[in-house]
Amino acid sequence: MELQSVGAAFIRPGQVLTDRAALSVVSRWTQAVSEADGVCVIHLSPGVDPCEITAELRGRGLRASPNHVFRGQPLFFGGPASRPFPARPIAFKPGRSRSGVVMGLLDTGVAKHPWWSGADWYDDVGPEEADAPEGSQAGHGTFIAGLLTRRAPGAPLRVGRVLNGDGLGDEASVVRALHRMRERPPHVLNLSFGGHTFDDRPPPLLADAIRALTGTVTVACAGNTASDRPFWPAALPYVVGVAAVDASEERRAPYSGYGTWVDACARGDWLTSSFLDTSEFGGYAAWSGTSFAAALVSGAIADAARKEPAKEVVRRLLDEEATRQIPDLGVLFPASL
Repeated sequence: MELQSVGAAFIRPGQVLTDRAALSVVSRWTQAVSEADGVCVIHLSPGVDPCEITAELRGRGLRASPNHVFRGQPLFFGGPASRPFPARPIAFKPGRSRSGVVMGLLDTGVAKHPWWSGADWYDDVGPEEADAPEGSQAGHGTFIAGLLTRRAPGAPLRVGRVLNGDGLGDEASVVRALHRMRERPPHVLNLSFGGHTFDDRPPPLLADAIRALTGTVTVACAGNTASDRPFWPAALPYVVGVAAVDASEERRAPYSGYGTWVDACARGDWLTSSFLDTSEFGGYAAWSGTSFAAALVSGAIADAARKEPAKEVVRRLLDEEATRQIPDLGVLFPASL
């Protein structure tokens, strides 16, 4: 995937994301337009700066953003969150209980694994939703699916693939996947990816797409940035942003994002889960990152939502007076794995 760095943000060169209302305004800078699922990607003429065009459109009250690139969040070079490590097999059987709570997972996809062998939800995972076969983050979605499945046994997954094998995906792909979810919205949606924006403001089309899932609790990772710079979509006020604590569950993991925009935290260090079945891994891995802390929180919410609506679960669990808080990390969710 071709990237352009703008500060600490990454964008697709020469592309602006907008809706149909802006097409006539942006036409003089436009080389081509691709439209799908309610999102227009403007392919700009050579030499036109997407950040400058975004500012121009927003100045006219229009919804626009550079096509930001998001990344899965085990990546933190030089730290324990950099890559997965082989792990011994984990004995787990989901049991016969079935939950009416549906968990959405947008990620690299989900590969075949014994933990969901025979599960009805996996029968709906086609080739387009299968985990990316190669890349530095191949297996990321499968790892997260295992955390969700163990934390909320019996709750089916609804899978979409928006990241490639290197854990990269653009904002347009994510927004389109969110739009497609409107027909059958999940009760809890896990987004273990994200990024900074070129101006540190929320990306409007992504924000609109998440907000439109009115009955869904959306959970996103706070990023492996080791900073308090807002990380999107976790920093959106209607998203549960999740940071990572270390194995003691007392301190912030050194790689984790943090700040007043973070709502919750969970263990992110050295978690073990399902993985790709290769000669090195054999279907299991140990990995670290805020991606996986977010999955634990998503699973905890989905499990509690068996007895009350997911939105009510979040209001109760994030109650500052009734739950343990860690400064700049929010409410602590015990790992319980």
